[in-house]
Amino acid sequence: MFFLPLLSFSQNITVSGYLKDAETGETLIGATVYSTKTKTGTSANTYGFYSLSLPKGDSTGLVFTFIGYAAQIKKVILDQSIELNIKLVSSAGQLSEVTITSKRNNENVEKPQMGVIDIPIQKIKELPAIFGETDVLKIIQLLPGVQSGNEGTTGFFVRGGNSDQNLVQLDEATVYNPNHLFGLFSTFNTKALNNVTLIKGGFPAQYGGRLSSILDITMKEGNNQKYKVEGGLGIISSNITIEGPIVKEKASFIISARRTYLDLLIKPFLPKGIATAYNFYDLNAKINWQVSKRDRLFLSAFKGNDNAVYTEASSINYGIKFGNSTATLRWNHLFGQKLFVNTSLIYNTYLLNLTTVQGKYYAQVYSGIKDINGKTEFQYFPNSKHKLLFGLNYTYHTFTSTGKSDKLPSNSQVSNINTGKIPPRYSNEMAIYLNDEFTITKRVGLSAGIRTPAFITKNASYYTWEPRATIKVSVNSSSSIKAAYTVMNQFLHIVPSSSASLPFDLWIPSSKITKPERSEQYAIGYFRNFKQNKYETSVEVYYKTMQNQVAFKEGTQLLEQKNRDSSLVFGKGWSYGAEFFLKRNTGKFTGWIAYTLSWTYQQFKDLNFGEKFPFKYDRRHVLSLVGTYKLSKRWTLSADFVLSSGSAYTLPTGRTNVINGGTLYDGVYYVYDKRNNYRLNLYHRFDVGATYRKHKTLFKGKVPFISEWVFSIYNIYSHRNPYFVYLTVDPVTQEPKAKQVSLLPIIPSITYNFKF
Repeated sequence: MFFLPLLSFSQNITVSGYLKDAETGETLIGATVYSTKTKTGTSANTYGFYSLSLPKGDSTGLVFTFIGYAAQIKKVILDQSIELNIKLVSSAGQLSEVTITSKRNNENVEKPQMGVIDIPIQKIKELPAIFGETDVLKIIQLLPGVQSGNEGTTGFFVRGGNSDQNLVQLDEATVYNPNHLFGLFSTFNTKALNNVTLIKGGFPAQYGGRLSSILDITMKEGNNQKYKVEGGLGIISSNITIEGPIVKEKASFIISARRTYLDLLIKPFLPKGIATAYNFYDLNAKINWQVSKRDRLFLSAFKGNDNAVYTEASSINYGIKFGNSTATLRWNHLFGQKLFVNTSLIYNTYLLNLTTVQGKYYAQVYSGIKDINGKTEFQYFPNSKHKLLFGLNYTYHTFTSTGKSDKLPSNSQVSNINTGKIPPRYSNEMAIYLNDEFTITKRVGLSAGIRTPAFITKNASYYTWEPRATIKVSVNSSSSIKAAYTVMNQFLHIVPSSSASLPFDLWIPSSKITKPERSEQYAIGYFRNFKQNKYETSVEVYYKTMQNQVAFKEGTQLLEQKNRDSSLVFGKGWSYGAEFFLKRNTGKFTGWIAYTLSWTYQQFKDLNFGEKFPFKYDRRHVLSLVGTYKLSKRWTLSADFVLSSGSAYTLPTGRTNVINGGTLYDGVYYVYDKRNNYRLNLYHRFDVGATYRKHKTLFKGKVPFISEWVFSIYNIYSHRNPYFVYLTVDPVTQEPKAKQVSLLPIIPSITYNFKF
């Protein structure tokens, strides 16, 4: 079945090329091409390349479309293969709306893929912001099947998986911690991004290494037509982006930077006895060069960093530094009109360094990761009904992690961890894969693939295989039923802290003791569009099992040791649920409704007396409402509402005092009967935003200038949502009490953006 559709007939011709933005030259990822004669089409890949095979004949009309752009029609004589590069014009610059009726805007119904959601960057920019910052990961949390972490954070959990089970990639490089400000913001500056895709089920074979989701983020390439400057001034940070041609139409660059000044703003308002400093920054840069019609080079880099220090007399003190760095070199080459290849060399690092002091005790954590990755991927388009993708990749991992906790020395000085004495752990991860997507009949489409990963360390080797398949059966022209089966393996793990007092995560590789995590996911869904694809709807039901889940043993303290695997326990997890999605694509009012009903459990032989317990972020109900309304040419209004069940947490049933015992708890030990035996209160909030955009010119009309004011209110009715719960004792009755801490009340913000 894989190779029979490779046969293409001699009477076919091929139309191929690149789809780009007419103003900037940016590639339009996912833009569609549709033949009015054959009623077939295709979409552009990550680099804007498309290839469409058509029967040889007289002529056909080709319709080129992309969200937010005016459709373009080209008449093509079908007597020989041709290269046809198309530049689409943004619909915002059109004097009147152009409507073209076709059936190519229903890829959510027609393509044999499930659990894949593309998020336009413009939609991210229009939605309400926190502290004036629009955020990719905040939008991810509003999608079905995705649950947020604690109040205000950008952490996300997909279909019952943990945070480390999400693979976040920026230009193919892994970003291990995609957060700023302890999770309040993501580390991605939206002004530097081109496209965001979330995959949470029916994974194609080219993706692997995580159990729950892939968040694939692509940076802009830079304007190859003219120089542009774009910036923003917000409440806690500012940013600037500069882009332009190095050689017009041939090479371009983009540089984007963002930095906070939160430490300067809060300093005058701090009470006596408290000293704090916090700053973060991120920097994106990219250049690309069209060497020839068939060869393109891309070089992109990213660096993000956070530094925080907090000191309070007779209380907790901490210092933390963490950040990511990536670099990606890519080469695209075309072998004819049907075979596209991309080869990448990738380097990325992650660092976390944390020291905390509380009372008479201290704790330190150091975690470092360095990856060197090489990959090659081929995309072959034999005909309009068939797409074949195959490739291989190899990653060399270096881990340096350690930690310790102990009583504070007599001089109250904590020495830094000597990183040179941390024994590194090396591992090799590799995979080859093949994915075949083809149309069997007019009603039936199939995407089937196989991925064979391997993981090799000093004392253990793991070889396995991962079959994937998604089948689509069309009910009619506007609806279909899809089913998917996916096997995933994960060789890297986060071991989360077992104490709320120490906010850290340690990454460790698989070993002889810590075996790879493995999941099997089954899903079935019904997809239907209405009113010529103005509305899209879907219902997906899934069941997922997860093996070799990782956690600390009960009562484990963070002691400095070489073999951290001996402190771990292993178990299983399973999740199931239903996801409902309704989206309006066109018109003055656009947006979506997402509702998820789900259950997630874990079971460890050595935890909770061997009984199953709900996962920390098991939320029965999650509802998201998102809307954007174009009030006029200058004003755009937006809003979102989120409602979810409280997440699970553990409260003790008793406590006991131990003389000269305890660590961070000053001699008090708590008694627990069950894990995650309580629920936080219901979470809900309502955010609103308004954007005022004005066009004018500078320098006597020579330079167009766009100014934009963004007003937003986060949590407009100031609901006190739970952040965490801590235990205290009533000073009068001496009875223990649990108190809720809320992080974010109502937060108005204003941001000024400009572009010229």
